[in-house]
Amino acid sequence: MNIRTQIIVAVIVLAAFAYLIGKIRKNKLELKYALSWIVMGALILLLDFFPGIIAKLAEICGIGMPINMIFFLGFCFLLALTFTLKIIRFILKILGLVSRIVIFYVSLSVVFQVTMAA
Repeated sequence: MNIRTQIIVAVIVLAAFAYLIGKIRKNKLELKYALSWIVMGALILLLDFFPGIIAKLAEICGIGMPINMIFFLGFCFLLALTFTLKIIRFILKILGLVSRIVIFYVSLSVVFQVTMAA
């Protein structure tokens, strides 16, 4: 693998890191979900900087060229990140709905107590 390809892969992974950190800072992604993706990105960077490891791994997996293995791992990383962000978005919506239900229940119980007291 040539140095140009290694630089491109490193830039893509670092851009994904920046995206993750931005989501964490805006409280749109919890750290417990992001840690696994940060570890995976660090692993991809490690494999990018030491192509001998990725060449052996590609050979074991039956992939012809090591660069295809790197892009496959990167694709899997971004796909898993996308699904994690969707799940988190749904969790936040569910928490909002639960909060509304609790507020409705409390206000309903107050109205019921006032009605029973009268």
